Amino acid sequence: MPSKSRSRHNPVLLFGRNFLKHPRMLGSVIPSSRFLIQQVLAPVDWNRARVLVEFGPGVGTITKDILKKMHPQARLIAIEMNQDFVGYLRETIHDPRFEVVNGSAADIGTVLADRGLGSADYVFSGIPFSTMPEDVRVSIVQSTADAVSKDGAFVVYQFSPKVRSYLERAFASVDVGFQALNVPPAQVFVCRPHRNGNGRGK
Repeated sequence: MPSKSRSRHNPVLLFGRNFLKHPRMLGSVIPSSRFLIQQVLAPVDWNRARVLVEFGPGVGTITKDILKKMHPQARLIAIEMNQDFVGYLRETIHDPRFEVVNGSAADIGTVLADRGLGSADYVFSGIPFSTMPEDVRVSIVQSTADAVSKDGAFVVYQFSPKVRSYLERAFASVDVGFQALNVPPAQVFVCRPHRNGNGRGK
């Protein structure tokens, strides 16, 4: 069996160990596939985006791709509740544009305000909404809707469709996609404060 120190520095082992400890917080035993990552990041206007937020970055599988694509003057704020992941990200990602905050996604408004950032252009989330208490789910979705800029988007990837109705109540437009090349297969919701040309749920 791998030692705790080894698993702390190996992202796959760290992710797996934390899945066994907190399965309801992670939802999957392995990180997201490259196909899912590409689909999640596809809606982003990288030239325009200056403030990006990621909920539950885990071991930084998507985080690192965001940083590769981000504008040099953009900022990425990751909000993570798991202290093991917070420590790992602080030890392994050394980019002045990046900051990880140990806290709840429901506090996105406060996190942005404390840093003098009025709103987020894009927010990404893979946290398992289906396993969290109802009041927490509602709070996170509404707080995010309030924090996203008028031309921005909340991009959510899930293994359950349960969050869809909550997203549709908080956002004017929710486009739904599917990615089979992931374990498990995932749904991707692109939520915008204003309707786009496709309309809701198209």
